[in-house]
Amino acid sequence: MPQFKYEGRNIKGRRQTGTVTSTSKREAILKLRQKGIKVLDIHEVPETLLNKEITFGNTVKLQDFVIYLRQFATLLKAGVSVVDSTRILASQTESKALKKALFDVEEELRAGNPLSAASAKHPRVFPPMFVNMMKAGEAAGNMDETLERLADHFEKIHRTRQKIVSALAYPIAVAIITIAVVIFLLIGVVPTFVQMFADFHAELPAITKFVLRASEIMQRYWWLVVIMLVGTYALFSIMKKQKQTKYYIDYMMLRIPIFGKLLQKAVLARMTRTLSSLFSSSVPILQALSIVENVVENEVIAKVMKQARDALEHGQSLTEPMKRHWAFPPLVTQMIAIGEETGSLDAMLAKVADFYEAEVETGTDRLKSLIEPFMIVLLAGVVGTIVTSIIVPMYDIFNHIQQ
Repeated sequence: MPQFKYEGRNIKGRRQTGTVTSTSKREAILKLRQKGIKVLDIHEVPETLLNKEITFGNTVKLQDFVIYLRQFATLLKAGVSVVDSTRILASQTESKALKKALFDVEEELRAGNPLSAASAKHPRVFPPMFVNMMKAGEAAGNMDETLERLADHFEKIHRTRQKIVSALAYPIAVAIITIAVVIFLLIGVVPTFVQMFADFHAELPAITKFVLRASEIMQRYWWLVVIMLVGTYALFSIMKKQKQTKYYIDYMMLRIPIFGKLLQKAVLARMTRTLSSLFSSSVPILQALSIVENVVENEVIAKVMKQARDALEHGQSLTEPMKRHWAFPPLVTQMIAIGEETGSLDAMLAKVADFYEAEVETGTDRLKSLIEPFMIVLLAGVVGTIVTSIIVPMYDIFNHIQQ
């Protein structure tokens, strides 16, 4: 948001200077007048690296956004105006990004702009789905119901996402611990036995030679290993930002055994839940498909959504592109086809979303129970191999000494 540098006089007649953030010069003057400052000179400050707001990733947590939606709906049902509700929520929220955005939205509302238009100016805080559903809610006069529907939607999306994260967190944590233990053994423990083996001219088995060689490489070129790990992570992050390469990454993720099926169900649950919420709020179907294409967070499914939108524009069925794609099971296409024929597409999509959300919950619980013992065995196997490679030649050395 633009910043304005001003010079004026306060109520006591003293000269005062400073900066104020506002959407326009006129609103900046009005804001200063409300503070009792008579503006003598004001001009916009050019944006530089020093005053530019820098943010990384999503600026508002999903939990904070859901709380905002719930409280907003409650205030509207209690008869509080949209402007006053926005002001109250801006002062109460703990999210700095949401607080700043809500104060800006309040200024837009006081200037006579609708909530949907005001929130659209903050795309990093208010997703397209929120903007379009609020636009439909403003037209129908049921903003409180729309907000409740949005809160239910994002809560379910958050719950499904947390299930996937919890399922992946354990193997990732164990993998990191395993790597850390292996590095510690190779750098801190194994080198202490190298000289002993050399002094006694012990006959080393192949596994011991391999571990000693790995230890030597790790000690000499540890910096290269760090560079490779950081470089791989950076390359993966860059590739995910490129739409073309992200498509292939998402494709491979969906094809991974066991985890791929779980991710596929989670993505389908998000897609159908979002479409159901948009249709329930009377958002036009082509616009709803375009929104889902942008928020589904999977380029494979997004591409099919684009094909479905193109099919509708040419008078074909919504399910035609889905039937031809492996990522959409018959359950999805058949339920959508029934919804199209009966005029209850939102209800059918909601049932599909409920089914896949339950599948994700059951699948993650089963996966965690199966993967925990496997990861423990893996950790024990890796560490045990290194320890065994040291112990075996030591027995030979002790036997040689006793003889």
